[in-house]
Amino acid sequence: MTVARANFQPGRRDLDPQTALREADRQPIIANASRICSLQGRRECERTTDRKPMYTAITRDIEIKVMPRFLPERSSQQKGHFFWAYTISIINHGQETVQLKTRHWKITDGNGRLQEVRGPGVVGEEPVLKSGESFEYTSGVPLQTPSGFMTGSYGMVSESGEPFDVEIPAFSLDLAESARTLN
Repeated sequence: MTVARANFQPGRRDLDPQTALREADRQPIIANASRICSLQGRRECERTTDRKPMYTAITRDIEIKVMPRFLPERSSQQKGHFFWAYTISIINHGQETVQLKTRHWKITDGNGRLQEVRGPGVVGEEPVLKSGESFEYTSGVPLQTPSGFMTGSYGMVSESGEPFDVEIPAFSLDLAESARTLN
């Protein structure tokens, strides 16, 4: 069974994930598309995105996949404004139900300037993931340089109440013509 939600505008929850992602590509702002899928219905969820993850990390049977993409329509190279969207999938391969409670981002631009962002949940939600479920969302980040990278962690709580952190893999934010590899 697949449960799907889209969260583009406050109060608007009538879009299925496929429609939500298509609309996100046409929107002048970043859409916060989110979805919870069971692993049994995972093929269906993957078909709706048609995107392959580029960066992956697994901590305590929680897998984080990240797929960043540059948004030229939201960027202005002349003004030093470069905008990326990133889609994150969080997959619970463990046996225990977990809940994402907090996020901590470390965003570094091409000049080495570090910005840290901490807050509750993601895209206004604190998803609960049963064994075999996944949650996906899309967000974005502006930089003042044409390259940079992000890394971070999610603060999770297990069904038994134990808090733990899950690694978000470091991922590169680079224009195609200046791509580089993270070690």
